[in-house]
Amino acid sequence: MQSPAPQQPPVRQRILPQVFIPTAASVLALLAFSIAAPELATRWFTAAKTWAANDAGWFTMLAVAGFLIFVISLAFSRYGQLKLGPDHSQPDYSYASWFAMLFAAGMGIGLMFFGVAEPIMHYATPPVGTPESTAAARQAMRITFFHWGIHAWAIYAVVALALAYFAYRHNLPLRIRSALYPLIGNRIHGPIGHAVDTFAALGTIFGLATSLGLGVMQINAGLNYLFGLEVSTVVQMGLIVLITLLATGSVVAGLDSGVRRLSELNMVLAVMLLAFVLVCGPTAHLMQTLVQNTGMYVSQLFSMTFNLYAYEPTGWLGGWTLFYWGWWIAWSPFVGMFIARISRGRSVREFVAGVLLVPLGFTFLWMTIYGNTALYMVRVEGLEELVQTVSTDSSTALFAFFEHLPMTLLTSSLAVLLVALFFVTSADSGALVIDMLTSKGEEESPLWQRIFWSMLVGGLAIALLMTGGLESLQAATIASALPFTVIMILMCWGLLKAMHLDATKRSILRQARILPGTSEDWRARLRLLAHNPLKVEVTGFIADKVIPALEEVAAELRKQELPVQVTLGEDGRALLRVGHGEEMDFFYAVRPQPYDPPSFALQDPRRPVKEGTRHYRAEVYLREGGQDYDVMGWPRVQLIHDVLDQYERHRQFLDHVR
Repeated sequence: MQSPAPQQPPVRQRILPQVFIPTAASVLALLAFSIAAPELATRWFTAAKTWAANDAGWFTMLAVAGFLIFVISLAFSRYGQLKLGPDHSQPDYSYASWFAMLFAAGMGIGLMFFGVAEPIMHYATPPVGTPESTAAARQAMRITFFHWGIHAWAIYAVVALALAYFAYRHNLPLRIRSALYPLIGNRIHGPIGHAVDTFAALGTIFGLATSLGLGVMQINAGLNYLFGLEVSTVVQMGLIVLITLLATGSVVAGLDSGVRRLSELNMVLAVMLLAFVLVCGPTAHLMQTLVQNTGMYVSQLFSMTFNLYAYEPTGWLGGWTLFYWGWWIAWSPFVGMFIARISRGRSVREFVAGVLLVPLGFTFLWMTIYGNTALYMVRVEGLEELVQTVSTDSSTALFAFFEHLPMTLLTSSLAVLLVALFFVTSADSGALVIDMLTSKGEEESPLWQRIFWSMLVGGLAIALLMTGGLESLQAATIASALPFTVIMILMCWGLLKAMHLDATKRSILRQARILPGTSEDWRARLRLLAHNPLKVEVTGFIADKVIPALEEVAAELRKQELPVQVTLGEDGRALLRVGHGEEMDFFYAVRPQPYDPPSFALQDPRRPVKEGTRHYRAEVYLREGGQDYDVMGWPRVQLIHDVLDQYERHRQFLDHVR
């Protein structure tokens, strides 16, 4: 008889009220305030933006520079070999799927919105220098590269790395608070942890609302160009509601079948549009400018990082650089958690290289092809009206740009579709992340919770559009990012402490082990090396030899009044656990591990291996994961000595870090 499906716990048992209630209440209060007093809300947003840019801008710029230095230093240090998971873990996704999801989650809508608009706007109104000059064109691309460059991905990498490291290597919840465990211990489960996750949820909501607001403005502009649909706040409100509802289908499908497929579709469409502009635009000129833009960016990266225009004060910094830094920081809990979920099993060095460089290369290519083609149209082909169009309404920049290329209707339609798909992907992923931060951590939460957050984010985007459009989006983003910047600094500190402990233990414990030999046993040892045992042999060896050896060690340790446990799992695993109070416990396990023995005959790789004929070895596992050596056939005395060797290294590690 089929067993009944397990009943879901009540709603009040599945949400985390200490985070859910203040987050929802804050956003609902802001929504009510924006609707009731839109003019006052606009003034408040503007004042917050002015304060954050003028009085706290130095702090934001310095923090972002520190994040970049931090993640690059980790990659090149000894910590780069550590894995986001146990030592034996493997990545869950291929490189192609991983890179596609990184790109789509990171800044898809932004590239579509600012790819043409930002270079033209910097060209027309540069922070310093003569507008619409050759120097202004060079500066426009350098600034655009700076805003969309490695700093943004360093911010994402800090949050994603901390989340993945503590969740997959230390089995802590996949939450922002977990990164503070090395600093405050179990207090992450109390008020401090609740406050951290609340700020993270609010930052995610504001960052996501900003992206959706920009996206819907561009969709409205595209539909106006294609079908004459009116450009207005009312239409944009309707579009937000419609596309948010469409995201429900992706929510139901889940991460693997929903977001991954949409991300890959986004990448295909984006590459198609990119190739089209490259072929139809000034191709040779674009290749030249790509090389020069990259060179200018690299050569002036340090000076641009710390340039606050202190000697030539300008409001430009708050409207551009600080807005971007605030946008990336506010969006980093969302993007960071999403990247963490798809990066399990990768090494720290591999993670940093992938997150910093691969999306960066595509971003630079996109900005060069779109931005420099637009500048070429203005400077060489004399299309000055493009500057005027972009200055009047930046959301129409992409469609005004396509007017001067072949197949305008097709490319504009693809652009609208691509922005809508980015919209759906962001709404789905953002609702998932906010829900994870505000619930008790079930693997799958009720559908209504994610729909609730999707609607709330959409409502906030509507409210911000009603109270000033792009200006309000920028102001809300910059102001909401400041508290989370402080949290990110603490996350870096906690991550560094945890990695130092893990790397220290790894250097002490990580040593390949082989069966010690004597002059009398070499023939038996050779027979053992040539034999490929089945699972029943390995489980029998563990039960008959390993368990008694572990029991002997446990008996002696109990005489020293240490809490010791020896267990035999259902999967045949033998485990010895030695408690050390508040310090790190010692684990020594031997488990059956399947492997493929060497073969000198060609076998059909399509034929599945039958479980009864599969070969196994008795692999040693410590707290950090598999140790890559086999103890099958070892005598009892050698097994005991191996346990003692590993335990001695563990004690040395504890003495070293006290």
